[in-house]
Amino acid sequence: MFLVPGESYLGILDALYDFPGIDTVTCRHESGAGFMAVADGRLTGRPGIVLVSRGPGATNVSIAVHTAQQDAVPMILIVGQVPRADLRREAFQEIDYQRMYGTIAKWVFEVTDPRQLAEAAFKAIRVATSGTPGPVVLVVPEDVQQQQVVQPRWIAHGHAGAIPDDQTLRRLLRQVEAAERPLIVAGGGFEAPGGREALCALAEAWHIPIALSFRRHDLFSNRHPLYVGELGLANPQAQIDAFRQSDLILALGTRFGDITSQGYSFPDLPRPAQTFVHAYPDDHMVGLHFAPDFGLVCDAIELARALTPGSRPDVPPARAAWVRRLKEIFEAHAAWPQRHAEDGIDFAQVVKAVREQASADAIVCLDAGTFAAPVYRHFGFVPPQRLMSPLSGTMGYGTPAAIASQLRFPGRQVICMVGDGGFMMTGNEMIAAVERRLPILFILANNASYASIRIQQELHYPGRILGTSLFNPDFEQIARAFGMRAQRVVRLDEVAGAIESGLAADGSPYFIEVKASLAVTLPERRS
Repeated sequence: MFLVPGESYLGILDALYDFPGIDTVTCRHESGAGFMAVADGRLTGRPGIVLVSRGPGATNVSIAVHTAQQDAVPMILIVGQVPRADLRREAFQEIDYQRMYGTIAKWVFEVTDPRQLAEAAFKAIRVATSGTPGPVVLVVPEDVQQQQVVQPRWIAHGHAGAIPDDQTLRRLLRQVEAAERPLIVAGGGFEAPGGREALCALAEAWHIPIALSFRRHDLFSNRHPLYVGELGLANPQAQIDAFRQSDLILALGTRFGDITSQGYSFPDLPRPAQTFVHAYPDDHMVGLHFAPDFGLVCDAIELARALTPGSRPDVPPARAAWVRRLKEIFEAHAAWPQRHAEDGIDFAQVVKAVREQASADAIVCLDAGTFAAPVYRHFGFVPPQRLMSPLSGTMGYGTPAAIASQLRFPGRQVICMVGDGGFMMTGNEMIAAVERRLPILFILANNASYASIRIQQELHYPGRILGTSLFNPDFEQIARAFGMRAQRVVRLDEVAGAIESGLAADGSPYFIEVKASLAVTLPERRS
């Protein structure tokens, strides 16, 4: 459990004292605690748990509730509340959490009787993990927390993975068999155990190219001959034009939201020109934007298995040329850039050095920002490597995600890359890495700017820069003050050695500050 303590849930804290098997991770800000819970939920498929106090604590953690909703991650937020007698009386720090969280949480429940606690907790687990996974909020008044009640022993079982009926499967298989230019768009539904293997088996059996949905790079080997890219924020037009030439789209395990669909422009809205298959376990999402020929409310993994033949079938000869065409476009886009920067180090070269030295099971945790763009475009993830980045695009995610990842998988290599803006939001959480001797490599890109916003500012209001420049502290000295080994890198020829030193650090975190170029990320100035 991740928490920032508060008086309004002292009773729950006292109860946790009797459960030494539960690791309670004390955090320095509720947003950091919430991000850790989001990362833990994504890594395990079980709800990440975060506890905060009422009022200020609950408002601080709201960014993580939104991230869990956007990222489809199971999370349970427990909020201490004013005593029952003071509810809805505008008491000190009181908030009506149903109204506050009602549009971003899957379920909000305020316990008013101690006998409701067990049932509420049991339902919270089931709601958070079913359909589209997401956040649940349990609100517990302080005078409900220490009552003696019966403690049932219930086990929450996941829903059985559904698949279409035999007739629908046969119709769908005929479409898969006949298509000359099929395309699989695979999403987070394949993050469950066995999902990556099922996706790979399906693609290989039918020789179908795979494009991954937004920031789901770790679902399928980016070096596989059938991998043709991610549908993200900066796809080249040639790639989208080629995808439009498909005659069958299998959108499996993805909500197919605005970014994956390129602003609802791929495929055609609302009726795709191709045969369109949308499979997702939540009937609200299936066909929400695009009218499918096959709208399948089902488990994507089970569907992939059902569509995978026991022996490799004959497929139309045109598929080989189709795959080669898409692969060539992707490889041209993913090639490492050759740029010279005068104002610092091109961070793409740092990412390249990380890629060359990362372990086969590395967990790469990213914050939001332009520094992350070369990771998405060039890194090339190969399972079991993991990409932990916020689909919601929220800043401050990276450092807490790295802490949670290393705590959950202490034997794996964890690398955190973060910008100067995002680091100043939640970077204080890295003290947990020092306290617990977590061997995380932190790499900070310092370009003295909120660069993602600066890029848009330069595009739309060239030369009129306001609010996007940053006056930064000495990050290296901050890391040293936290108790880390740290160094600053200002030349390209220092990068590889610094990363090697950081990854070799045994039993303790390591911090690298990179003097990063801003110029290479900005558009050319219009005359």
